[in-house]
Amino acid sequence: AARGGYTAVCAMPNLNPIPDTKEKLLLEKEIIKRDALIGVYPYAAITMGESGQQLSEMSELSEECIAFCDDGKGVQNGEMMKSAMVEAKKLGKLIAAHCEEESLLNGGYIHMGKYAEQNGHAGICSESEWKPIARDIALLRETHAAYHVCHISTKESVELIRKAKAEGLDITCETGPHYLLMNDMMLRDEGRFKMNPPIRSEKDRVALIEGLCDGTIDMIATDHAPHSAEEKSKGLKGSSMGVVGIETAFSLLYTYLVETGVITLEKLIELMCKNPAERFKIEYSGLRPGDRADFTVYDLEDSYAIDPDEFLSKGKATPFEGVTVSGRCLMTVCGGRIVWKYEK
Repeated sequence: AARGGYTAVCAMPNLNPIPDTKEKLLLEKEIIKRDALIGVYPYAAITMGESGQQLSEMSELSEECIAFCDDGKGVQNGEMMKSAMVEAKKLGKLIAAHCEEESLLNGGYIHMGKYAEQNGHAGICSESEWKPIARDIALLRETHAAYHVCHISTKESVELIRKAKAEGLDITCETGPHYLLMNDMMLRDEGRFKMNPPIRSEKDRVALIEGLCDGTIDMIATDHAPHSAEEKSKGLKGSSMGVVGIETAFSLLYTYLVETGVITLEKLIELMCKNPAERFKIEYSGLRPGDRADFTVYDLEDSYAIDPDEFLSKGKATPFEGVTVSGRCLMTVCGGRIVWKYEK
């Protein structure tokens, strides 16, 4: 994360053990305190074991977590999600949702689109994402909770969230670099192109860009998933879901969105830094006298080809392998300490 220019990240709860009790979350925080170079803010699970059957110990977890999420699994039961929203509102915490209706997956593993059809792959329909979002928006009208949608990928999701914001509901969302820069016709039968939700159609990609530009999409997050080489070596069908992105996000987005004039550099900083920090109540500072000095130095003129062998992450699977980008992270400073420095 420091190599990618981040001074703070939020750690998802799909861990072993899952942080669904205070004891388990404190174990995670001990490891963070021991090893982290930057700010690491852990999520706690919404339900015990992320199983969707029983709420986690939300009141006990509340003071120790940044938000609640069952990452990697959607909360399938509407009543369970409503109970979680009610409790989270009482505690002054955010519910962050991985929106996925499992009954609609039907064994799919990439987007149900042209590439899947042409190459004989089982597809994941867009409805499996936007239908739970629609359900949760209806619950928001009842509960008035604070709600954040993780990694949206479909045009329908953008439109639902746009309308919910216009209604005045307390809703925010994020998408990932790969959804903004790729469509399903760019896929290859390699594990590094497989993530959940999947890369969608060009119409979806364009809708996501429009959502960025009009403020519907509040932030860009990597959904960083560092799987082993073996887990990602079994093609689109057999590989684990998830790619890495934390060391490449800024450079990719600067190259393909800022340098091309889609958004300004200031807008990109809002999407990657200001908006997430404000929504998740993470303190951040800069270069004013007395600040704790969290900042990153980039050489925006330096271009290079993305080489997974250079990643510090244990996971090397990226759909952007070999892509030439501008903007090299030269230094990351967190809390006044240099935590990353590029050396040629």
